[in-house]
Amino acid sequence: MDELDSEIVRLLQTDARRSNRELARQLGIAPSTCLERVRSLHRRGVIRGYHADIDPAALNRGVQALVSVQVRPLSRVVIDAFKGFASGLPEVLHVFVLSGGDDFLLHVAVQDLDHLHAFLTDRLSKRGEITGFRTSVIFQQVSNTAPARLG
Repeated sequence: MDELDSEIVRLLQTDARRSNRELARQLGIAPSTCLERVRSLHRRGVIRGYHADIDPAALNRGVQALVSVQVRPLSRVVIDAFKGFASGLPEVLHVFVLSGGDDFLLHVAVQDLDHLHAFLTDRLSKRGEITGFRTSVIFQQVSNTAPARLG
C-alpha cells in the first residue's frame, strides 16, 4: 500500500459509487492507471466488495440486539457448525467469533420484542451445543463514517 492506494481506498470509502473517471480526476492520474490500481486492490483483498447501507427499521426490523453465546464443547467442528447455522438465519446481521467468556456475538435485527423473544426461544435455546446466552437490546447505534486510516 503506497500513498496512492491509500487515497483510492479513502475516496472509495466516502463514496464507492463514483466512476473510475471521476476517481482518476480527483487523484490527478490517468483513468487507466486508476483502474489498474483499483483492480490490484481487489486482487490483493484490500477491497472486499461494495454494499448499500440499509436501515433495518426501513425493512420492518426496528429492534436490534446483541446476543452473546457460549457453546460446548469448544472444538473447530462445533464452532464452524454454529457459525454456519447462525450466519444463515435471516434475523442475524453479523456473526462474530470471540475469545474470552463468550464464544460468539450475534447482531440481530427483528420486527419487535415479541419476535426477538421468539428468535431466542425457538432458534437459539433449542440448539444442543449452546450452554448459555445473554441478550442486550440496542437502543441507539452510531456508526463511524469517517474513512479508516491506513498505515
